[in-house]
Amino acid sequence: MLKDEAEPPAAGAPQLPEVSLGRLDFDVSDFFLFGSPLGLVLAMRRTVLPGLDGIQVRPACSQVYSFFHCADPSASRLEPLLEPKFHLVPPVSVPRYQRFPLGDGQSLLLADALHTHSSLFLEGSSQESPRIVDAPASSPQAPRSQRPGRRMSQGSSHSDSSESSDSLAPAGASRITARWWGTKRIDYALYCPEVLTAFPTVALPHLFHASYWESTDVVAFILRQVMRYESTNVQESAGLDPAALSPANPREKWLRKRTQVKLRNVTANHRANDVIAAEDGPQVLVGRFMYGPLDMVALTGEKVDILVMAEPSSGRWVHLDTEITNSSGRITYSVPRPRRLGVGVYPVKMVVRGDQTCAMSYLTVLPRGMECVVFSIDGSFAASVSIMGSDPKVRPGAVDVVRHWQDLGYMILYITGRPDMQKQRVVSWLSQHNFPQGMIFFSDGLVHDPLRQKAIFLRNLVQECFIKISAAYGSTKDISVYSVLGLPPSQIFIVGRPTKKYQTQCQFLSEGYAAHLAALEASHRSRPKKNNSRMILRKGSFGLHAQPDFLRKRNHLRRTMSVQQPDPPANPKPERAQSQPESDKDHERPLQALSWARGPPKFESVP
Repeated sequence: MLKDEAEPPAAGAPQLPEVSLGRLDFDVSDFFLFGSPLGLVLAMRRTVLPGLDGIQVRPACSQVYSFFHCADPSASRLEPLLEPKFHLVPPVSVPRYQRFPLGDGQSLLLADALHTHSSLFLEGSSQESPRIVDAPASSPQAPRSQRPGRRMSQGSSHSDSSESSDSLAPAGASRITARWWGTKRIDYALYCPEVLTAFPTVALPHLFHASYWESTDVVAFILRQVMRYESTNVQESAGLDPAALSPANPREKWLRKRTQVKLRNVTANHRANDVIAAEDGPQVLVGRFMYGPLDMVALTGEKVDILVMAEPSSGRWVHLDTEITNSSGRITYSVPRPRRLGVGVYPVKMVVRGDQTCAMSYLTVLPRGMECVVFSIDGSFAASVSIMGSDPKVRPGAVDVVRHWQDLGYMILYITGRPDMQKQRVVSWLSQHNFPQGMIFFSDGLVHDPLRQKAIFLRNLVQECFIKISAAYGSTKDISVYSVLGLPPSQIFIVGRPTKKYQTQCQFLSEGYAAHLAALEASHRSRPKKNNSRMILRKGSFGLHAQPDFLRKRNHLRRTMSVQQPDPPANPKPERAQSQPESDKDHERPLQALSWARGPPKFESVP
């Protein structure tokens, strides 16, 4: 606490002893308290020293946030100590992250609170018993629909001053703001499950203290406060849509009344296809928005915002347009010619306006003649069969072979005959096993002949995007797919035991990926791709933006243990090691934003 800004105490009032106060080497902007008994300490001081006013002690920071649970016996409020009438104003309820991931748009400014409860703070009204405007005791357990508090505009939660506070503030507002610890509210009540009321009171403080470090509500709230300046700068940048980045978006109503009923008690399973486009060709983004297991409910006739990270190094999302889903929950958006992107890999996000759920994908714009390596996920990676998504085992050394081709500069294409409804599950599996980043392609729903769909898709990529497939991996079922594309047997690698029927049509990897990797490194079978100065592909693994909880069975992240071959390759002894590149160990982040370089403007990944 600092006393520099405090006014001298009145005559006869007790004085605080002089204390040598330490200072930090930096200025504290926001200070967060979790279940702190500071209110009890200050109340006791006021009881022992009645003449001591709270204005004599001020925190050495710009804003104080005090989090607590209403059922916590060791926590207490701070606002009534600064202004006694605030005991009639309920604390701010921290919005649930599951319902409002970007916040509920409720204003946190002190000026807006004084305006909302102006009848409480008018001078001369202390003699009468004022009524509480909001619901009394504002228990965080109660649903937000049962707490009819006044909500402010979208921009009020991002600014430190209210335009209406000067003209509508009560007469005593200046006196309250002069002694306040910041410009926002101080007391914040967290959600508390009703089941905790059955616990002994002695055990509650320990449970609440542990819950602060596991609460996504707390983390999301802190991030919104800490990042408020950056988000303001992002909204002011040219080409960005402030409405798409506003935290008040979850409050937007559905266009159709039946949508809210249809989506009750169902989980979103949105997906957007990874798109590969030629440099001078059309760029079409496709997404499908479904809810429930096995796509039981389609999002029909609702708004979806389309955003793209045009400069991955900046991390800023640019709003392209807003589309309406059709009867099957799909949207198809063709990027206008003036806004088409150059050569590179760009993250794409499609956000549902009604509930802020989203689908992530990548748009890749390639020059002519880009060399690629194709991997069939089920045929070349999975060592066990898993239809509905239990975590299948990965073949030893598979990750190292994929990374070997990535290190040589080839673009990685993952293809599978699974329906696109399993995209999040498959991407999570690739992410947990540290597979290198690549483009992933699924079948459009349940198809009768997935092999034929694979062949048609790869043929269209070769003909329309002018890519060159240098090698292809899979099972014996994929041989016909790769042969239709005109690949010679020397470029088709099949995992499994050799058979006489296919012996002349492919290269069998009977000794596994470890021996194959050693052969690739020792021979000239795999060469670096032809140099193209127009693009540089960043080497990295899949990020964790695809909800890895689909496959996570333990608290820690599973790392794939692969077999590495020492030099020389003759009769090697396998050595177990983690399949993780050095670049990922130094730069590991939740969302890998791939970046390519084209011509003079060179886009690099954020270090």
